[in-house]
Amino acid sequence: MEIGTHWKMIQTLFQESQHSSMHFAVATVNQDGSPNVAPIGALFLREDKTGFYFDEFTVNTSSNIERNPRVCILAVNSDQTIWQKSLFVGRFVTPPSVKLIGSVGKKREGTKEEIAMWQDHVKAAQATKGYELIWKNMRMVRDIYFDSFEPVVFGEMTQDLWG
Repeated sequence: MEIGTHWKMIQTLFQESQHSSMHFAVATVNQDGSPNVAPIGALFLREDKTGFYFDEFTVNTSSNIERNPRVCILAVNSDQTIWQKSLFVGRFVTPPSVKLIGSVGKKREGTKEEIAMWQDHVKAAQATKGYELIWKNMRMVRDIYFDSFEPVVFGEMTQDLWG
């Protein structure tokens, strides 16, 4: 399937997943060839099939990307109401999950706009000690260039959702 024709649906699913799951899973390959999966708190998708995330705490993921920039990112809409309704009727109305595949760029300083997007994303936590300790000074980002995607299939429950 061509990623461009489904990009709007993918963006919507990633927004819903961020809201319900509060993270995405990023898969990379360790130096010994074993898999590495790590959570990232936010992925900002652009209109041109690219995105960026803040790379401050993903130590193993960062070193893996330096050796091999290919990644797979999993988004799951974990909203219980959607899952309960879909299980009851035996069908999802919208895709519950998707994997984006692409290549990650070099670590760089985030732009003022990117940092502002991050600050808006975590504004509800700004009065907490955790915000001061981990999120207040997020600065380093990585761009991701997506070239394909894979729907996560749940048998007949997700049949024909991607056209």
